[in-house]
Amino acid sequence: MENEKIFGMYFAKIYPMLLAKAERKGRTKDEVDQIACWLTGYSNDAIHGFLRSDLTYGDFFRQAPALNPGRKLIRGTICGVRVENIEDPLMQEIRYLDKLVDELAKGKKMEQILRK
Repeated sequence: MENEKIFGMYFAKIYPMLLAKAERKGRTKDEVDQIACWLTGYSNDAIHGFLRSDLTYGDFFRQAPALNPGRKLIRGTICGVRVENIEDPLMQEIRYLDKLVDELAKGKKMEQILRK
């Protein structure tokens, strides 16, 4: 039930929280956008358009044009849960983005975050 609540939240409500997490640690909106684009295949324009729409967070990932295959290299914990062990595929995609923004906020270099 908790997952459905998260899936139904609006992307326009969650994105500012991700951005604030990064900006509190001196990182930029462009870096958050770069991560979101790398992970999902959306363009910057598409992501910014979603901020003015009623797209849900679940649909943001369900409709992603090209989920990056490199996302499967993302390891570690977010909210006390190992991302590689999350069973619900949609929740795993959501937590991948959380983990990448967390790494950004912790000062990792973009090359490491984007698994290049």
